[in-house]
Amino acid sequence: MTHPIFTQLHKGLIVSCQALEEEPLHGAEMMVKMAKAAEAAGAVGIRANGASDVRMIREQSPLPVIGLIKRNYADSPVYITATQQEVDDLISANASMIALDGTRRSRPGGTNLEELIAYIHARGLPVMADISTLEEAQYAEQVGADCVSTTLSGYTPYSLQQEAPDLALVQQAAQALSIPVIAEGRIWQPEQAVEALKAGAYAVVVGSAITRPQLIAERYVQAIRKFG
Repeated sequence: MTHPIFTQLHKGLIVSCQALEEEPLHGAEMMVKMAKAAEAAGAVGIRANGASDVRMIREQSPLPVIGLIKRNYADSPVYITATQQEVDDLISANASMIALDGTRRSRPGGTNLEELIAYIHARGLPVMADISTLEEAQYAEQVGADCVSTTLSGYTPYSLQQEAPDLALVQQAAQALSIPVIAEGRIWQPEQAVEALKAGAYAVVVGSAITRPQLIAERYVQAIRKFG
């Protein structure tokens, strides 16, 4: 049975409210403000990084929060909700859904993806698997993910490298899978979000183009410098 959260997310905008430690807007209080602004604009969900951010956004916004924790490990390239510890932290923070790396890459300490998904399900939460290829999307569905997101396309060395969103992957996955396919990654224009939905996306996640002002400003600066 499809989790009730998907009814709310269908054909809507999920805003990724994240700021890295070295970025000006880093901190839960700032991300709450970003989430409230997204809510006011009509977003249907929030994607947030870190237990403190997830907890505070959940306390102050009625929108579902897709939680993840980015953490680097020496023994694995996987950094998005890589182990049970991150899962436990997100559950404690009252995340509505947990996003994790859904690739076949080795996980820290030999963590098993299928077991991790089962662990999350046993605690009543759905799972969003971040993938970079069609094969990974099919694998994630096979091991129990409730939906997949194209988040990692272009961020694994073997996936398509391009500046535009990977709409081909969205379309291929939407045709091949029976679970929702969420479009995410390098969506900078509203028209691209619409194209993702036309390609079969169940919903669209947009982050940098909305919530990372230093990157937004940088695009303008680069364009002006090229003109000059």
